[in-house]
Amino acid sequence: MMTDDHELKQLPILAVDDEQANVLLLQRVLERAGYTSVATTTDPTRVATMFLETRPRLVLLDLHMPQMDGFELMERLGPLTNERRDIAFLVLTADVTDEAKRRALSLGARDFLTKPLDHIELLLRVSNVLHVQQLQDRLFEQNANLEELVAARTLDLERARLEILERLALAAEYRDDETQEHAWRIGRTCFLLGVGLGLPRDEVELIRRAAPLHDIGKIGIPDAILLKPGKLTDEEFEQIKTHATIGAEILSGSGSSLLRMAENIALTHHERWDGNGYPSGLAGEQIPLPGRIVAVADVFDALTHERPYKQAWEIKEAAAEIFHQAGRHFDPSVVDAFVRLDHATLLTRAKEWEPPAGPRLLREEPSMAHDAGSAQV
Repeated sequence: MMTDDHELKQLPILAVDDEQANVLLLQRVLERAGYTSVATTTDPTRVATMFLETRPRLVLLDLHMPQMDGFELMERLGPLTNERRDIAFLVLTADVTDEAKRRALSLGARDFLTKPLDHIELLLRVSNVLHVQQLQDRLFEQNANLEELVAARTLDLERARLEILERLALAAEYRDDETQEHAWRIGRTCFLLGVGLGLPRDEVELIRRAAPLHDIGKIGIPDAILLKPGKLTDEEFEQIKTHATIGAEILSGSGSSLLRMAENIALTHHERWDGNGYPSGLAGEQIPLPGRIVAVADVFDALTHERPYKQAWEIKEAAAEIFHQAGRHFDPSVVDAFVRLDHATLLTRAKEWEPPAGPRLLREEPSMAHDAGSAQV
């Protein structure tokens, strides 16, 4: 990679020496050679402030000074970079002992110049060190650009992964949902229930993404059973029930937290609070919370939409049934969150719905489900 000499000579330099004559000499030699940004000081206590102001790519530093020597300055300047790029120190000293060199190198010195200074050697050493710094700067920028590119590609892959999962959820519902919106409505309702339960936002979002895959196991159920308009026989119902385990098997074995939750939901969303559900007969809090949330959302949506085997229920009737089944079919705490929702909005188009950033999600007044359910109880 070739470097630009004009660009190199614009890089900021800071020269530090307690002798005024030395800093004037350094400044004059460098500026005559074309360096345009040379700052100098004879006061070591001002170096940190000047460093933050000028952000030099090279520090010419005398080792032996009163108040604060060059070794201490190198130690103090290191933490001030606040970047992944190093400070380049070019040490100016009459101390040519091995111990001084070893200590300076351990603190970040790139090169040494022995006093009295030779002008030609000074310019060569400065040029060499700045060339390295210039290459380092370009490498730093390339790495930053590469990180941005990797982040963008990662985002694209994540979007593609989510789209595949959404299409998989659609495939599961395609055969018995003419609106092709059931999966999205379930995700939205589960999100709102999770918020009502006070779950962390990232967990709520995970449930929203995973819930639409709850019935992926329907892929393994024959149409003659899945779309049967009449009542199922006991044998047919047993086959329908297998969609929970089929779905879990389809989604199993993934390292993705989203797919692990989807597997969990597929397996448990037909379990009942009273232990009379399937496939495992779990009861109460044995049922994972995402499965309990999806159970409420799924039943309400199924009741309020027409299927080959039934007519759609009125919203109030369906909400009352959810309330009535608290402590039987459903987790009472999830039902409590459900009765505080605006149930009519749960039936609106959901495919393009995005979670709100922070508006109020729950109704302040009692839900119609609460009123109707209380009458039944």
